[in-house]
Amino acid sequence: MKLVSYLTDEHDRLGVLINDKVYDMEVLHPDLPNSMSLFLNYWEDSFPVAQAAELMLREGERTSNRGMPVSDVHLLAPVPTPTSCRDGYAFRQHVAAARRNRGVEMIPEFDQFPIFYLTNHHSIQGPGEILCMPDHFQKLDFELECAIVICKPGRNIKAEEAEEYIGGLMIMNDMSARTLQMEEMKLNLGPAKGKDFSTVIGPWLVSLDELQSYAIPAKPNHLGTNWNLSMKCWVNGIQVSEGNAGDMDWTFAEIIERASYGVDLYPGDVIGSGTVGTGCFLELNGTGKLKDPQYQEQWLQAGDLVEMEIEGLGRLSNTIVAEDSDWSILNQKKKV
Repeated sequence: MKLVSYLTDEHDRLGVLINDKVYDMEVLHPDLPNSMSLFLNYWEDSFPVAQAAELMLREGERTSNRGMPVSDVHLLAPVPTPTSCRDGYAFRQHVAAARRNRGVEMIPEFDQFPIFYLTNHHSIQGPGEILCMPDHFQKLDFELECAIVICKPGRNIKAEEAEEYIGGLMIMNDMSARTLQMEEMKLNLGPAKGKDFSTVIGPWLVSLDELQSYAIPAKPNHLGTNWNLSMKCWVNGIQVSEGNAGDMDWTFAEIIERASYGVDLYPGDVIGSGTVGTGCFLELNGTGKLKDPQYQEQWLQAGDLVEMEIEGLGRLSNTIVAEDSDWSILNQKKKV
């Protein structure tokens, strides 16, 4: 099932996507929650009812003329108001390439435990414009990822049971202002201002039952499921990135296990995979300059169209927009 959040009467509503049409939850059943937040909080009761009704509509056993063309709907982030947002570091290929490009060895701790950072869940957004301040354009970057959302509360969740807590998968673009990010991380804290202005998810949440044909075993010495889903990114119509979600070294199950250690996870918590190999300009620029010192770095600019596609999860489109401001916090650094 593809779950969609959309804007109507200045409120988010929940629907399902069937054959390029969005059907409000009340079409499926009048008692179903009408927002993603409520749906996730009552997932174990609501999901089977919605799933059965969606199947009847999709197979023609029920008919309804209340479907709205998805092109006519103002899509929001599938989870418009996450309770939190963590982002992992699950792809060894990306980590190794980024470290190689900086002239440092692969860090052995990567293979010992999964890590993540907490980012600003209030800056989650869906398709559409990404507003950026002047300092964000100092090496503005995309990051091609996939993400999950937690669908039931849990604490100290073992990896073997963790997939019971996953409501579905979606595309994530972990936007990054690299100059701000690198500046603050010299102090071994962060990322913060380099990341907190925008994280994009969408265009819809795809439940795990719809992805069963893509499921593959985890890599050796890992627990959980991976999904063989091709991942691509285009900037202004030119493909710049390609990878596969099946290349995750640390699985979402293992990340959930670590995230929930001594901590309550809640329905609506979003967790990203981290960047796929070749999935950002930081890595691509570094690799390009290693091969050719004259390589011209590329970063996102105002007006750029960023499109991400993950097999089975849809296509997420955003336009970079400059805010009407000349305020710079980079220029406020104290002189020493």
